[in-house]
Amino acid sequence: MNQLKTEVLVVGGGTGGTAAAIQSARSGVQTVLVSEFPWLGGMLTTAGVTAPDGNELAAWQTGLWGAFLQELRQRQPGGLDHAWVSFFTYEPRISAAIFADWVKQLPNLIWIQGQTPQEVIQKGDRITGVRFQDWTIEAKITIDGTELGDLLALAEVPYRWGWEWRSDYQEPSAPIEPDEITEKYAVQAPTWVFVMQDFGEGSIAPEILVPPQYQPDRFIGTWTGYGAEMFLNYGRLPKNRFMLNFPQQGNDYGIGVERLVGTMSDRQAFLQEAFFHAQGYAHFLQAELGGRYGLATDTFPEPTPKSTMLGGKAFALHPYYRESRRLLGLTTIREQDILPIAGGRVAALPINPSGQVESIALGSYANDHHYPGYDFPLQPKSIRWGGRWTGTPFTIPYRALIPVRTEGLLVCEKNISVSHIANGATRLQPVVLGIGQAAGMAAALSIQQNCQPQELPVRLLQEALLQDPIAPAAVIPLFNVPPDHPHWLSWQRYFLEHPGEYGIEGVIEEDAAKREKNAQNRDSRDKGNAVHPLNPKIQSPKPESQTFVGIFQRSGEQDYQLQCVSPEAVGGECFQLVTLHHQVDRWLHQCGRSQKVCVRGQLNRSGRWILVEEIESLDA
Repeated sequence: MNQLKTEVLVVGGGTGGTAAAIQSARSGVQTVLVSEFPWLGGMLTTAGVTAPDGNELAAWQTGLWGAFLQELRQRQPGGLDHAWVSFFTYEPRISAAIFADWVKQLPNLIWIQGQTPQEVIQKGDRITGVRFQDWTIEAKITIDGTELGDLLALAEVPYRWGWEWRSDYQEPSAPIEPDEITEKYAVQAPTWVFVMQDFGEGSIAPEILVPPQYQPDRFIGTWTGYGAEMFLNYGRLPKNRFMLNFPQQGNDYGIGVERLVGTMSDRQAFLQEAFFHAQGYAHFLQAELGGRYGLATDTFPEPTPKSTMLGGKAFALHPYYRESRRLLGLTTIREQDILPIAGGRVAALPINPSGQVESIALGSYANDHHYPGYDFPLQPKSIRWGGRWTGTPFTIPYRALIPVRTEGLLVCEKNISVSHIANGATRLQPVVLGIGQAAGMAAALSIQQNCQPQELPVRLLQEALLQDPIAPAAVIPLFNVPPDHPHWLSWQRYFLEHPGEYGIEGVIEEDAAKREKNAQNRDSRDKGNAVHPLNPKIQSPKPESQTFVGIFQRSGEQDYQLQCVSPEAVGGECFQLVTLHHQVDRWLHQCGRSQKVCVRGQLNRSGRWILVEEIESLDA
């Protein structure tokens, strides 16, 4: 048995665990990261969900999430805007290489692969290490970054699994009592993602095998309401490939999902069924779409001879888990905490018992739940912005990462302290990257301050995140102050100190009187002018951007189109106009109908939109 001592141990190389380990090591402490799989990144890589949801607006592309997107844009040939489910789709190998490269740059970060936790070592209420198959690692701070919260169970740390009722947290969408859905699905259904490829007209792809107990009736009607082409473009990747993570009669699988937290043989039985379900879906799609469509078998690593992986090649290495065991923490994120303030566009900032804002990560996606065969109504948290739907921004409180009693432990995945209902919004990839970054920073600061995570002042953690020299991370969601704004840091600090002025819109007001009032409360008067002028130009248009000229049309509130007259390739066609930039959103909002405009941006034929980076009027 190999032995190691370290300051911070991160167990699990998923989205949150990878972020936590990188941030901990970048902050200067000795860190060990132990992963089950040969790739790091979890949802963003090994689970194959290479179409991230949420935090898409330019103002929320901060921290490791923003750095990850910047790296993808540099490395992914052809850019990222290919599908209609997300503005960012990419090849899994490229994202895995990004995380591997970040880890290699850190001499104080040791990465051990192919290991899973077997036992948690404790002294009283303090966790002091973890035993794996071939390693025993002692650590001052341990971070649970496992996909299913396995350390919580091994250490007997109190956790939740499954549904809460409305009487527990008064959540408006929670069921009052058990019903057909809650009886069938203990948690949201996972999905075993796979990637298909169009090999071209006249080509015949290798036949996809029929799995045992194949039930094609499960998949009939999968693209009803969409059509085959739009269905495939849902998760279109570069090189005529398609990520299949489709909820309608698709590869979601939740039958007996409670087995994931049973014995290891129970878990393996569920995983085998989920894999066969996905394989059956792939076979069904090939039969329906035609032989030119087959599996993209060079997408993921192949299983090694000693590996127990079921996936690989065209199938993700493991399912996309939407829910896990959830910590019983010092605070619990409820549905009310992610919904918009009455009459507003943002959720309330979380305040701890000392009256401090305790937000340490951002989220914005809609509350999205998956129960195959059922519709589950939820309170809306979507808004129209930038010509499209986006989500109400909310924040993650630091105390949701900290156990009630156990010392020496933080969590950083879908295992945070959150209700089953609110988990539908906190589980998304950008949010979990942010949670992981905050957990890694908190662990490093706890080492440096010689304190336990629950003793760490949240303001110290927030300041470290805001001033990180490599990937500074926002802790306050503001629509109109992106990270490249000269006063971004001062406005983040301002609302940490004056949460009562955060308002209901999540923007810095441009009214002169309000700017004057803000200026008086700040270090200097010029800091109050913290909004871009009405100038819809972005400093760095993407290399793949094009120029379009046409007639601007408005069909309704936040619903814009461009009737193109040039270039010749799209002349006469009409495309939706969407943007991720606040100043362009303002221009679109004010633009007059039938105005001739010049637009610079990226054309996405899957979504039939132009992602606008610059726009100007051509009318005299």
